[in-house]
Amino acid sequence: MTADPASTTAAAVDLARRGLAVFPLPPGGRRPAASGWHARCLNDPSRVRDLWRAGENIGVGCRASHVVGLDLDVADDGPTVLAALAARLGEHWPATLTVQTPSGGLHLYFRVSGDCTIPSVSGGRTALGPGIDVRGPGRRSGGYLIGPGSAVDGTRYVITRDVPILQLPDWIAGRLTNSRAHTARLGC
Repeated sequence: MTADPASTTAAAVDLARRGLAVFPLPPGGRRPAASGWHARCLNDPSRVRDLWRAGENIGVGCRASHVVGLDLDVADDGPTVLAALAARLGEHWPATLTVQTPSGGLHLYFRVSGDCTIPSVSGGRTALGPGIDVRGPGRRSGGYLIGPGSAVDGTRYVITRDVPILQLPDWIAGRLTNSRAHTARLGC
């Protein structure tokens, strides 16, 4: 099953209205159909509405959107790992735009400046701990997230916390860049 064509178009337009740059993914897919997806990112809601094809899933380009996405894998206990890190540092769970993935995991969206170069890292190698992957703006094209409204294996990506996207907190940025001073130099 793929996403409803009308709802994916509406979801892509909504994301563009939120200041996110979107690009099409194949219906039901997680990976771009061709290289060069970063050059096809759109953030103008009217262009998205006019150019979106029925049923396409939604990619959110991190560099084009000036965002970092934390991908909390529920199978590896990512939400618990992030909550424990926040508690250990005397911080709070960030109240930012949050999307539930088909597996029950979470995508947390955070704003960064246009010159931020946090790379994408996955497979348990992030400085935030196991079960937390990072989709960042990187140095070139950056990473991407699958946007809410998309469907994979018959299950949708759904916004579960519909709030404005927060600036990447210092306590997270410092870990991703190895220091707060380095974070400032990277513009994050």
